Amino acid sequence: MSNNLLQKQADTIRFLASDMVQKANSGHPGAPMGLADIATILSKHLNVNPGNEKWLNRDRLVFSGGHATGLVYSLLHLWGFDVSIDDIKNFRQTHSKTPGHPEYGHTHGVEITTGPLGQGIANAVGFAMAAKYAKNILSSDVINHKVYCLCGDGDLQEGLSYEATATAGHLGLDNLVIIYDSNEITIEGDTSIAWSEDVKKRFEAIDFEVLEIDGHDFTQIDEALVKAKDASKPVMIIAHTAIGKGAATMEGSHHTHGAPLGEEEIAASKVKAGFNPEEKFVVPAEVKAAFDKSQTGAEIEKAWNDSLSNEAKTEIEKLQNPDFDSIVYPEFEADTSVATRDSNHKILNAISEAIPGFMGGSADLAPSNKTELKGAGDFPNGKNIHFGIKEHAMASICNAMNLYGLFRVFSATFFVFSDYLKPAARIAALASIPQHFVWTHDSIGVGEDGPTHQPIEHLTQFRALPNFYTFRPADASENVKCWQTALKINAPTAFVCSRQGLKVLKDDRAFGDVKNGAYLVKKRDNASVTIMASGSELMLALQTACSLEDEGVNANVVSVPCYDLFVEQDKSYIEQVIDKNTKVFAVEAARGLEYYKFADIVIGMETFGASGPANDLFEEFGFTTSKLKANILANL
Repeated sequence: MSNNLLQKQADTIRFLASDMVQKANSGHPGAPMGLADIATILSKHLNVNPGNEKWLNRDRLVFSGGHATGLVYSLLHLWGFDVSIDDIKNFRQTHSKTPGHPEYGHTHGVEITTGPLGQGIANAVGFAMAAKYAKNILSSDVINHKVYCLCGDGDLQEGLSYEATATAGHLGLDNLVIIYDSNEITIEGDTSIAWSEDVKKRFEAIDFEVLEIDGHDFTQIDEALVKAKDASKPVMIIAHTAIGKGAATMEGSHHTHGAPLGEEEIAASKVKAGFNPEEKFVVPAEVKAAFDKSQTGAEIEKAWNDSLSNEAKTEIEKLQNPDFDSIVYPEFEADTSVATRDSNHKILNAISEAIPGFMGGSADLAPSNKTELKGAGDFPNGKNIHFGIKEHAMASICNAMNLYGLFRVFSATFFVFSDYLKPAARIAALASIPQHFVWTHDSIGVGEDGPTHQPIEHLTQFRALPNFYTFRPADASENVKCWQTALKINAPTAFVCSRQGLKVLKDDRAFGDVKNGAYLVKKRDNASVTIMASGSELMLALQTACSLEDEGVNANVVSVPCYDLFVEQDKSYIEQVIDKNTKVFAVEAARGLEYYKFADIVIGMETFGASGPANDLFEEFGFTTSKLKANILANL
């Protein structure tokens, strides 16, 4: 390797990034400039094919810090992905291919939307876990790539990073290499004002191999990456760098972190590096040739494809194209009492038996969430993943596993603990990642555990999240139909299931309408009332409707297994379900404010719950036939 060419490559990245931020008058030049030397050497180790960004055995590179966005787009352009110089000039502009933070599915070559700090580290662990399992079921001849993650001080200060890396250390993910850009600078200044952790000791304690290098020494960077490839455990490379490396007067300053350097500073920096200060967005031909992976990537992928046996090709094809129509779902007898967490257990196992790539796990709650896949073994040799009590890392890891290219992965916890993983659920929605979230213990029906464990605002919160589909089935049979719908949605879905038993209704409902989010389960001529409900409250609504008839009030009852799908329907369907000539009540043992889109009155929770037997709580908070009936009559 010629040091002169390597230096020119690194400086090209520096000036692409600084020009990008300057033209946009927005962004972060410091991290891309500081990481340019590492990126230049890492490029020589990375196997990717710009001609096929989905090639299965490619190395994955995750940029955990969004402040390195200028580096991401520079590399994608230099490697040969569909990111042009004009795209780079359009950085951070409306509708450009180069938004302020990289987005999966929006920019060619971006592996995953990382967003908030720490997510990318967990995503990298998820890619490494998916690769580890793929290697075990397909062989090391088929899957042998690495997962690299570039992170910074901010990523490591977020608690999520510890959850995720502790999981990686426990699993011995020898395919994971994290490169820590240790420049000791955050927005407010030197990291010492808020952080004094010994990162080396931290990662040694969770069973990483830790290497420490000068992040601007090409030889040290290369030697560390070579050593990382042969490691028997996950690797943390602590690379000591200077933020804004190469800036004429601002190198090492926190002022380079999140603002343009200024025209004069950039010009002086270019002169210092031997570049023409009058030129912007310049990529010398020899630099583009040194970085470009179009030909080598295609050759590496072709060699890999040629090496695959017919058996391996068949297995990959089955994993990549799951036949959801082949699933044999369980049937449930009418009038029996089945908690939807229990019916969910049977459904999960039916899906797992039919779909080789269906897998998942719980945050130490599998016996309560009822998520064990029977006879499927434990990860990394089986399908049951034991995440430990790490909800946030679990969801972020599963986001990446779902994007790996072979698997459909679910995660599970109590519904109230979805608070811990909301950032990952939001990213799943933003990036249309089809993770299935299984959330049990869905209401004040949790009972004696009390208000700390009873979700009140959570249904409203997730129904407010765009491109996220929350299913709350009313009984076991409806749960089956919900899964049949959810498996074909290219977006995250959640199953909010009951702890208590729910009566299985007779199979005379228009189940085909589950795909529309809501449907009539009880229709009466001359109805003056419509009652909308989901989950356990549907049976309450039906019983109340019958009781109202004794008072001469006819009521229609609408099941709303997926509010999010219902609001997407056209006006004509909604008017078929909700008679506009009736007074509409929505009933939910939760906040339920979103129902005001359809309802005249929402009968929900106005406070947190309480500790006591579930039936006592439903009585106290007004969710009994007599109290609901009285409430409806009082409001007619």
